[in-house]
Amino acid sequence: MEFELSGFSALVLAVVVLAMIIVIMSVKAVPQGYEYTVERFGRYTKTLTPGLGMIFPIADRIGARMNMMETVLDVPQQEVITRDNALVQVDGVVFYQVLNAASAAYEVRELERAVLNLTMTNIRTVMGSMDLDELLSRRDEINTRLLHVVDDATEPWGIKVTRIEILDITPPLDLVESMGRQMKAERDKRATVLVAEGDRQAQVLRAEGEKQAQILAAEGRRESAFRDAEAREREAEAEAKATTMVSEAIAQGNVNAVNYFVAQRYVEALGKFADSPNQKTFFLPLEATSLIGAVGGIAEIARDAMEQRNAGRRGGPGGGSGPWSDGGESKS
Repeated sequence: MEFELSGFSALVLAVVVLAMIIVIMSVKAVPQGYEYTVERFGRYTKTLTPGLGMIFPIADRIGARMNMMETVLDVPQQEVITRDNALVQVDGVVFYQVLNAASAAYEVRELERAVLNLTMTNIRTVMGSMDLDELLSRRDEINTRLLHVVDDATEPWGIKVTRIEILDITPPLDLVESMGRQMKAERDKRATVLVAEGDRQAQVLRAEGEKQAQILAAEGRRESAFRDAEAREREAEAEAKATTMVSEAIAQGNVNAVNYFVAQRYVEALGKFADSPNQKTFFLPLEATSLIGAVGGIAEIARDAMEQRNAGRRGGPGGGSGPWSDGGESKS
């Protein structure tokens, strides 16, 4: 059995096939992280977001397929002359993200190249306005200034520059050696200052200790002098009292009191002469019987005093006239 198509059937089949082709061409699947721009007769009309999108296949076409994810670009190494005329090698990276697909597609040509050249130019501008020491120690400030300048410049392109990082700053070899010597000299200077500061503090503490020791010694001497003066005062009072008593006894005519007083001074003088460090041998130009008689006088005084005390106890109060009186009677 032969199947024959009439002219009408062939037309219907052609229309169906054409309709299927048009439907297939009008449906566009956009992957996640991308956006497509749609151009109608060469003019931008709309942007297709991730998912299925519809276009008119005869008049419309896909213009640019823009990556909306954050992108990283390597900034190649370049030479930079600093403000103090030091030549350094610098490289880095830049991170950016497309926020407006239409602006990124139609406001700038070759977006990545434009971002890269703009970043390199501003690296030379920013780092060329700084000294080498600032360049090596203030990378955060460099990154911040670069990010601010480049982000403002790329805003009309529909992108957002998120980070710019300087990876490496390489000074010349001779400059690196000079920096090493400078750093060593600075550390030696710091060590010398610390040693001097330690010596100064030690001297201050030693002086403080000596001061406190002298103060304590002075206080000790003052206390000792006060005690010595007090002892001498007590001794003088006792001697004055003894002298007064002897004087009263002499006034009453007691010869034993005179013997006692003379014997005491005599013995003291002999003791001082014997203790002299320069005198090892000495002669006594005196009679031994005199010294023995003086000692006997002292014993007699003591005996009389004991008798008077006993008499006073037997006779009651007022029985005696004192230890230096001779049996209660004055000798004229």
